[in-house]
Amino acid sequence: MADTVSAKKRIWGWWFFDWASQPYNTLLLTFIFGPYFAEIARGYYMAEGLDADAAGAAAQAYWGAGLAISSVLIAILAPFLGAIADSTGRRLIWVWFFSAFYIIGSFALWYIAPGGDNLFWAVAFFGLGFIGMEFATIFTNALMPSLSDRDDMGAISGSGFAFGYLGGVLSLAIMLLLFAENSATGKTLIGLDPLFGLDPEAREGTRAVGPFTAIWYAVFMIPFFLWVREPRTERRPLHLGRAFASLRDLLASLRYRGSLSAYLASSLFYRDALNALYGFGGVYASGVLGWEIVQIGVFGVVGALTAMVASWIGGKADRRFGPKPVIAFCIVVLIFVCIIIVGMTREQVWGIPLDPASSISDDIFFACGALIGAAGGALQAASRTMMVRHTTPDRATEAFGLFALSGKVASFISPALIALATTISGSQRIGISPLIVMFLIGLVLLFFVRAKGEQA
Repeated sequence: MADTVSAKKRIWGWWFFDWASQPYNTLLLTFIFGPYFAEIARGYYMAEGLDADAAGAAAQAYWGAGLAISSVLIAILAPFLGAIADSTGRRLIWVWFFSAFYIIGSFALWYIAPGGDNLFWAVAFFGLGFIGMEFATIFTNALMPSLSDRDDMGAISGSGFAFGYLGGVLSLAIMLLLFAENSATGKTLIGLDPLFGLDPEAREGTRAVGPFTAIWYAVFMIPFFLWVREPRTERRPLHLGRAFASLRDLLASLRYRGSLSAYLASSLFYRDALNALYGFGGVYASGVLGWEIVQIGVFGVVGALTAMVASWIGGKADRRFGPKPVIAFCIVVLIFVCIIIVGMTREQVWGIPLDPASSISDDIFFACGALIGAAGGALQAASRTMMVRHTTPDRATEAFGLFALSGKVASFISPALIALATTISGSQRIGISPLIVMFLIGLVLLFFVRAKGEQA
């Protein structure tokens, strides 16, 4: 059966995972559900007696705590599940398993109605789907080395992210045009009532993002499961002792593998500073600039379009120059963006006065979103390629599990630091400042990574 699927189809099938899964980041984490959660949580805390600024900070802190807990679970389990998958020679079964988490968690967000009485369940269901997405990504990435020669990995990874972001743009456009309503007017971006008679007062158009994301994933994962094949390896029975011993040996070997150790440490900081930036961008726009869901969604379209283009260009640059310079350049761009965001309000940017009645602060944040999308897309694609340069096909799942661990350790630290800084300062702007330090640490550690990895 495997021989009947061409190499080109296997690559396209692998790309379809990016297309299918991207809406969880685009629609739920960043641009639709995240800001919706911030909106209903802020209303809940204001009803409890907090002023607007304190309520916005409390909502951001709650969201950060939920992301932190999900990330801890991913960090703990990822290396062990990777070792188990590599020891048995099976990976696709795990993609099936965690796809169920993705679908159940996202679909259940439909039930998060306005009022703020179910904030816990909002975070819990989102966390379930988030865990499913992250683990499905680990096992899908582990199939990457079997797709083609090493020299093509950069282009394949970049094109995959570009294809995924195209899916994200399309899904976001559908939500904005046909479903997500403005809370003031009850109309979508083009002035329509939400499709299928959904009730704007109950925010059913916006809440439909959960089922929409679940259905999108289920439909577009079909090419993945039809065309992607596991490498020809011996199927072995599960032996937990052998799997954990293999993981222990890999961890012990890090002391002798300086480039891999430096890369894991570097990505620990920069990738999850990026994830936190994605996770809090919409919340920031809602709380600091007062943007509506629809306006945040348009902001998301801009970021996703730049990410799509930059991922493709970054993949070409990766193929020519290697992933390391691409990663370094993107980190510098993201540091610059964070500095702008931390120092900006409607009235000023780092002491430079702005007219609060004008749209200049909105325009600046739109530009920041475009840069976040572009740098973030290229950064993720190049990071995936760099990890491939530090592993072998037979240990890829274990290595990407360790890669996920390196990211999720910082991912639970980043939201926690944002929650802490936001709580202490009482300011959503200042709450973003820890990300600057995270990116800087990642950049410094990157200098100790060999450009060609361990496959020179």
